[in-house]
Amino acid sequence: MIDPLPVVFVVDDELSVCISLKRLLRSVGLEARTYVSAQEFLRSERPDAPGCLILDVRLPGLSGLDLQQELTAAKIDLPVIFITGHGDIPMSVRAMKAGAVEFLTKPFREQDLLEAIERGIEQNRITRKHNAEIRILQRRYALLTPREREVFPRVTGGLPNKQIAAQLGASEKTIKVHRGQVMQKMKAESLADLIQMASKLRLPPN
Repeated sequence: MIDPLPVVFVVDDELSVCISLKRLLRSVGLEARTYVSAQEFLRSERPDAPGCLILDVRLPGLSGLDLQQELTAAKIDLPVIFITGHGDIPMSVRAMKAGAVEFLTKPFREQDLLEAIERGIEQNRITRKHNAEIRILQRRYALLTPREREVFPRVTGGLPNKQIAAQLGASEKTIKVHRGQVMQKMKAESLADLIQMASKLRLPPN
């Protein structure tokens, strides 16, 4: 599946900054959406597309750093690039520790911003791809019977059919059937493939 075109969100209470950044982003073929407050950004509908967020630190109401925390708490995985005219070291350290891609002090070089945006979008693409894979695996896992869910982690934990049968009070032949069903429903091509799926699903080992 081809990813939709990336979108860069800009939150800055200075309208002139929003306009100039929108112009810059469009000049390199990126869609830009601008907001003058964190609240306006949170209320907006965001497209299901890769992207990143350019965020002023000092905003009316909810600050940029507070918005970064809100996004993390809401599990909204959008890489953040901070821009500020009043940066200080503790502020930048806090932002970077919370996962910001970059912390740029105004006036900054356009190239530095564009490179940070490129990194942010690529990071978001990787995250989106990983999350899509997890959702597919969760849908397959939901098709397993309760017994197959007991067999799954034992198989990926390296237990032979005989030992699984003893643990679950079933015949070895039955376990072999369950094992085949797990492989088929999860669409695993090999045991190594199934082990990777168990790891992605974070199944507790048995």
